[in-house]
This record gives sequence, structure tokens and C-alpha cells, in this order.
Amino acid sequence: MKRILIPLTLLITTGFMSNAQNPFFDEFKGVHATAPFAEIKNEHWMPAIDRGIEKAQQEIDAITKERSVPDFENTIVALERVGADLNRVLNVFFPLLSANADDEMMNISLEASRKLSEYSTNLVLNEALWQKVKYVYDHRDLYDLTPEQKTLLQNTYDSFALSGAALEGEDRETFRKLSAELSELTTRFGQNVQKELPTYEIWLTADDLDGLPASSVSAAAEAAAAKGREGEYLFTLDQPVYMAFMKYSSRPDLREKMYRLYTGRNTSGEYDNTAVLRRIAELRLRLANVLGAPNYATHSLKRTMAQNPEGVYGLLDRLRDAYKPALQQEMAELTAYASALEGKPVAINPWDYSYYSNKLKTEKYSFDEEALRPYFELNNVIDGVFGLATRLYGLQFTQNDSIEVYHPDVKAFDVTDADGKFIGVIYTDFFPRASKRPGAWMTGFRDQYITEDGVDVRPHVSIVMNFTKPTGDTPSLLTPYEVETFLHEFGHALHGLLTDVNYASLSGTSVYRDFVELPSQFNENYLTEREFLDGFARHYQTGEPIPQELVNGLISSAQFGAAYACLRQLMFGYLDMAWHTTDAPVDDVADFERKATEQVQIFAPVEGSLTSPQFSHIFAGGYAAGYYSYKWAEVLDADAFAQFKKNGIFDKATADSFRTNILMKGGTENPAELYRRFRGEDPGIEALLERDGIKPQITLPENR
Repeated sequence: MKRILIPLTLLITTGFMSNAQNPFFDEFKGVHATAPFAEIKNEHWMPAIDRGIEKAQQEIDAITKERSVPDFENTIVALERVGADLNRVLNVFFPLLSANADDEMMNISLEASRKLSEYSTNLVLNEALWQKVKYVYDHRDLYDLTPEQKTLLQNTYDSFALSGAALEGEDRETFRKLSAELSELTTRFGQNVQKELPTYEIWLTADDLDGLPASSVSAAAEAAAAKGREGEYLFTLDQPVYMAFMKYSSRPDLREKMYRLYTGRNTSGEYDNTAVLRRIAELRLRLANVLGAPNYATHSLKRTMAQNPEGVYGLLDRLRDAYKPALQQEMAELTAYASALEGKPVAINPWDYSYYSNKLKTEKYSFDEEALRPYFELNNVIDGVFGLATRLYGLQFTQNDSIEVYHPDVKAFDVTDADGKFIGVIYTDFFPRASKRPGAWMTGFRDQYITEDGVDVRPHVSIVMNFTKPTGDTPSLLTPYEVETFLHEFGHALHGLLTDVNYASLSGTSVYRDFVELPSQFNENYLTEREFLDGFARHYQTGEPIPQELVNGLISSAQFGAAYACLRQLMFGYLDMAWHTTDAPVDDVADFERKATEQVQIFAPVEGSLTSPQFSHIFAGGYAAGYYSYKWAEVLDADAFAQFKKNGIFDKATADSFRTNILMKGGTENPAELYRRFRGEDPGIEALLERDGIKPQITLPENR
């Protein structure tokens, strides 16, 4: 393996770095063997990655040179253990790349991606290794394997077979080149999204602030003051800033300006992603063709609950047909309300929806999200969300200041069970900053697994969000949407924390991607449960519990806009599937988007506004041909929560079953079987329709 050369300028400024100076060359010595973030410098990454790749290759060579007949232990388990040193580096590098990266680290990631792609491709195209894996798989009936071992064997075989191991001759070299280019472009796409967002600054005066809540005005004033412009107001496109502006600003011209800026990102200039995404889609198509599939989705969906594009479209189409009539009713009501409010006919534009729907929601249910903010102070919400896991699963969370963190905003907690047994570590990272990409996600710095010596290595997980920041004497006060986001990511964290498996590749959230959102979306159901809210929602100044009328408004308004929300998600799902079922390169991104989503479009297309150039989930994340999984998992979570509603939302037996059959199992068994074990039957969409208050105007076919 060719090693990276350290630039001469780096040697001059830092001196030659000995092995002892690189924190990845020794075992981590921190509390619970957590990462020593303060010791890690950018110059450490590539030497550590190079060393990890080199050691992994040596381990692979040892497997291929093993003279004994291939079997489960000397081939499949040995391969599972390959790359431990490399994974230890990457499990720190990639979470930090999303949450706390500078330009130098982003440049390093491009070099790392090239090397990792080469390493990965070399691994799956290693003919000697593939033949050993294939031999074990072909003789699997000779081994007395547990369900988890059977899954590991199947996954290992599939990972080779679906990644080109059976290719020969010119096809192998083609696969190698396509994979390398694809790895680099997906990295570049994500970096472009992350880099462009902080470049937007919208400067306003006091005359432009009508309708905006005090929290938004205060934050904008502080942002302006930080740049030396007292008396002005600085707004950005950070998600909480943008969403609040679109919901409350009474200025349609400014809402339109914000909307066009937000939806026009990455469509031109230095960070233009249009050519990048077109090439990514083309590369994925060519890879699928080389592997014998007509399109990328057909190839990618083989290891999912949906199984194929027909399974995905079956769900999307059923939900479209169930929700579209309800959307028409919602939009007719909203248009009539807006027209009455303005005293003239109003056509709802996409930049008007949040504004008028919020006003209508407030009028119908006496519900105002801003009125709820004082009762959702972040520290209280932390207690409430963590307390949910205490009530359901007996977990305890204790802040541990001895655990090193990667940014002053970050906090670390020890997680223990009801008996005091150590479960893992969870890091929380809540606020926006230039070094963090937008959105919210859960990730991990260490997976759970059992060592060869029988030691249970417990996980280190992280939840990362972009919540409203504290301002002056006012703490961080969350909207219900932000509380829901917290619940969502915490559900992923519980999946990662409670896992109890033998192999790291099967632990935690390493499950089918249309199953991975079940624990997260399941948690969201508690936001509208009075019994849950009463445990933590108190006014940050007076300590008074949240008034019953606000709780009632939150609960009664939960179904408001359900059809709009569903159609919006379906639009993303159809767009994703269009990009990955196409059988030819795409020339015009805007035209392609319009045709892909026209059956679920809520508004007429806006010139210059596109989704694809910022669609990181599918072009830079792991959701290519998989965005539908949010709706798939929503069917599961509604069906699962119906069981809790039936037995009691904190019923111990039901929670124990969910923990045992879902959260602890990771990817050790087929998720359909795990779900049936918990629920006693297959899921249907009826619970979701009931939760959303949708009355289908069609006859729904039988469950999947």
C-alpha cells in the first residue's frame, strides 16, 4: 500500500511526528477508553489512517494465507475482526467531520476517501478472500450456527457479492474506477452543502422585523453585534433561524427572499452541486449495470425490508392515494383562511405556507409554538428526554466532566442500567456553529461488541443537533419541533446504547435502513402524551408546570397539516427513487425534479429552487434509494406505539419487549422477524392513518 507523503512545509512547522505523538498509535487512556480529543490534531489523521489500512491489509493477507480449510471462525469471524485499528480512527474522524471540522480537515477527508475507497475495493475484489468466503457460505449447512452467526455469514457474503466480488476481467477494473470516483464525489457533495450554508448573511433593520418573536430578534441582534454592527439584525440560513423566520415574519417579500436563498443553495458558484449530483447518479447507474442490475435502486434494495423498487413504490403510492384528498382539503381551508385574513384573494406560495398555517393552527387550537418555548428550556428537556429512557428501560444518565469532549458546547454522560451496570457513554451537541453541518443526527465513536476474550466493549454514541442558542440572559428555549427532533435522535442513541450483540458490524443501528428509523420515530410519539410532558415541561423562570390549555393545544393540533407533511416526505421519496431508477444520465436537473415529483407536488415549481443540490441524505449520506425508509419506519412506529397505547405508554412489559426484541438485537436477525416477535403480527398502515386523522377515500389493499 502506497503511503501518503507528509508535505515538507508540515515537517518544517511541526517537526517529524514520532509514533508516540500520534494518539491513535496507542490505546485510548481516557475514562471508559473515550477518545482524547484535545490530543488529536489534523496532522494525525492521515498517518493513522494509512497505518490502519496497512495493518488491515496484513490481517487480510493472514486470512488468505491460512492453510486450513475455510470455516466460520478462521474466515468469517477473522474477517469481522479485520481493521480494528482503522475503525478506531474512522469512528472518531467521520463524526468530527460532520460536527466540528475546519477546511483543512475537509481537504483531508478527500484524500482519506480516496484511500478508503481503494482499500474497500481491493478488499471486495480480493479473489482469494472471496473464494474463502464463498466456500464457507456454500457449506453453511455444515456449521451449527446461531441466528446471529447466520446473519454475519449472510451479510459477509452479500457484502462481497453485491460489491463486485464475482466480477471478472475488465468489469473488475471498471468497478474499481467507478467506486473511487463515486467516493470522492459524494464527499465533495457533502462538503459543498456544509461550506455554502455559512456564507449567507441577511442583514435587516428594525423596520423589517414585524411578526418575528422576541427570541429571533434577540438572536439576530446578538449575531449582528458580534460582527460589530450594532443596531442591525443578522439572519442566517441555519435551520432554527430560517424556520422561525418563515413561520412568523409578516413580510411576504422577505419570506420569499429567504425561501429563494434557502432552496437555491448549491445551484451555482463555487459550491455548485448540480454537476456533482448528476455525475453521482450516473456513476451509481453504471455501477449497478456492471453488477447486473438495471438501475441502482434494484441493486441497493436487495438488503432491505422493501426488497425492490416495486416494494418502495407500493408503499409510496398507497400513502399518496390515502393522503392526497386530505391535502386538497387542507389547502382549500388554508387558502380560504388566508384570503379572509388579508381581505382579498390569496394564492398560497411555498414561502407563505408556514406563516399562514401557523396562524390558522393558533386560531383553531389556541396553539402557539412560541408560547410553548418558555416551558421547553433545554436543560429541562434533557431531563425529560433522558427520563423517558429511565421510565421505559430503567436507564440512568450522569454527567461525567472527566470525559473529554471535542467542543465546549458538548457534554458527556455515563449511562447505567437500573442495577448500576455501565451501559455506555452519550455525548450531546446541541447548537449551530460554522464547523458543523446543518440538520440533526446520531453517530457513534465506538460500537458495542464482544472481544475474543469475552469482554463486552460498551458503545460511545453522540447526538448532534442545531437548536436555538441561548441569548444574553435567556437560556436555550426549544420549539415543539426541536423537542421532537431531540426525541428522534435520542431514539437512535438508545438503539446504539442498548445493543447486546457479539459482532460490531451487527451492533446498534447497523440494521436495514428501512428499519433503522423505527426506534427514533417511535420516540417522537411521546411529544403529544400529557403524562410525558407533565414530567418536565416547566416555565424556565417561574417553575410553573405547563398550563393544561397549552398541553391540550399541542395534543389537539398534532394532526394539523398531517397530509401536507406526508406529501412533502413522499416528494423526497419519489425524487430519490427517480434518481436511482433512471436508466440514463440526466441532463437537466430542474426538469428531472419537476417530472419526478409532479404527482405529489404541493406548489408549482419555483424558478431557481431545487431540492437535489442540497439533498445530502441521498447524495452524500447512506440513503441513496432509501429515503422512503422514513415513511416505511413511520408505518412501523405508529403500529408499535399503538401497542403501547393499548397497554399503557409506560407499560413495563411492553417496554421490556421493545427493548429485548428491537433495541438490543441490532442487526442480528431479519427485522421483519424481530418486529413480529415484538408485535405478534405484521404491521399495516391503518395505525398511521388513524394517528394522522386520515380517512381514506379508497379501498386499501391488504397489508404487505
